[in-house]
Amino acid sequence: MTELTASLATALLAGLLGSAHCLGMCAGISGLFAMHTSAAGLRRQLPMAATYNAGRLASYAILGFVVAAMGARFASLTPALAGPVRLAAGIIIILIGLQIAFDLRVLGWLERMGGKIWERVTPLAQGLLPVNSLPRALGLGLLWGLLPCGLVYSVLLVAATSAQAVDGALIMLAFGVGTAPAMLLTGLGAARLSQLMQRRRTRLGAGLLIVLLGILTLALPVLGAISANSGHSH
Repeated sequence: MTELTASLATALLAGLLGSAHCLGMCAGISGLFAMHTSAAGLRRQLPMAATYNAGRLASYAILGFVVAAMGARFASLTPALAGPVRLAAGIIIILIGLQIAFDLRVLGWLERMGGKIWERVTPLAQGLLPVNSLPRALGLGLLWGLLPCGLVYSVLLVAATSAQAVDGALIMLAFGVGTAPAMLLTGLGAARLSQLMQRRRTRLGAGLLIVLLGILTLALPVLGAISANSGHSH
């Protein structure tokens, strides 16, 4: 398993099993598509909800690309930081796993920091309401990625430790894909279906799996060094 594989798996599981938190942050926005809409109307809203979520995924991918590009550039200027950065990635992945498994808000401070950014974005988002066209849905989806969500920002920190900008974009895209089922179903008025993914045992198992991925991320350099030394000895 490579570090990128561990990060992608973490992002996907965090998005899929962290959807309960995402629903708390974003269900009000998603619900804009389901308000005062009949069953037949909900079917017509599918393109709108899909466009909205496509904008959200694009926003995540752009953010991942930017922070990973900045991180890679910084690491290239300071090669000695490669080890600490890898250590930070493993620790962040473990914290994400603990947050999902035990509903710990250990990364809540990130939400408070992001709240200041969202205050500046809110007027732009309000200007796109009501969401009655595909361009408006896409625009609101793009802004959605800036919501002050600790889970999003924590995965973004993992993306920032990527070796390449494209890897950072892929990590955030994997997270967005993981959240898509719950967000899309909520947008179509089917919140009850999306909540089926939030069973306690499922969250506990997935959270502990993410913790394991974090431990593997920390151990990969050690295992690689052992393997290299073994090859030299032969």
